[in-house]
Amino acid sequence: MAGTSMVISVKNNLKLLSKRDRLKNRLGGYSLDKITEYNLPKATDKQLNAIAKRLKEERKTRMTKVVIITTILFLGLLCAFLYSSNGIVELLTY
Repeated sequence: MAGTSMVISVKNNLKLLSKRDRLKNRLGGYSLDKITEYNLPKATDKQLNAIAKRLKEERKTRMTKVVIITTILFLGLLCAFLYSSNGIVELLTY
């Protein structure tokens, strides 16, 4: 039983290999010799510091929003639980 599943697994893997070879030459080709070069703009230290400061501010505002929304949702669920627990207690004591 285990031998047959192993043979099936090997056959399935071989089928996948043939598909990989056909897809290798798509979208501009695939070559190990080809090196992709990027022409990135140069940034000064002042620009990098400004970007870092802006990212820190954005992260701070995002975290503040997440904390506020989480607190509101928690309080809403707590109120719903307390409201429903009063109803449950009334049902149990009825």
